[in-house]
Amino acid sequence: MPRCGRIRQYVSELEESPSAEKIYFILPIIILITEAILLEYALNHSEHPYVIFLTSFLLIISVIELLLVGREIHIHRSQTTRERELAIRLDDFILERQMDNVSLIVKDFLDECPEFTNKRTMIYHIACQIMETHKQELWEKTLRKRMKIYLKNTKKTSIREIVDAFIKKYPNYKKDPEKVYQLVAQLIDKKQ
Repeated sequence: MPRCGRIRQYVSELEESPSAEKIYFILPIIILITEAILLEYALNHSEHPYVIFLTSFLLIISVIELLLVGREIHIHRSQTTRERELAIRLDDFILERQMDNVSLIVKDFLDECPEFTNKRTMIYHIACQIMETHKQELWEKTLRKRMKIYLKNTKKTSIREIVDAFIKKYPNYKKDPEKVYQLVAQLIDKKQ
């Protein structure tokens, strides 16, 4: 019965996998079906044992290829799931500790979760991505708050004038004027 559980788990992984990964099965399945048809024909119509042997050999290779494709998808899926779980745990850890030094985050996280010691490089990269995401979210939150206050106090009506004047007043938003423009347009739409 344990084998049936593994098969069910494997089938559910395949069902959850994206369509791009499922496409990898098409060619091996077509080849497997073709080989099965050729083997059936060779068994019924060939007197030569080498034709049956070669067709059987190709059928076995097709089955092995199908198993290898399935194994590769399973390994990729498992790795992606582990990385996602690690990212969630690391994000919770960063939010809980409110740290901003990546090397200290990695060190403290590994002290708390020693099972990830062999994934130090991955933890470092994920922590950098999380910190960048948090930084971007804070930037957008601050932008939204400042823009609301600025719109209350300005008499300008043109979006372009508002954006130019806002960026002139707060030059640190110069790096992403499109985001400022979108936010102004959203806030003006909500007013009307």
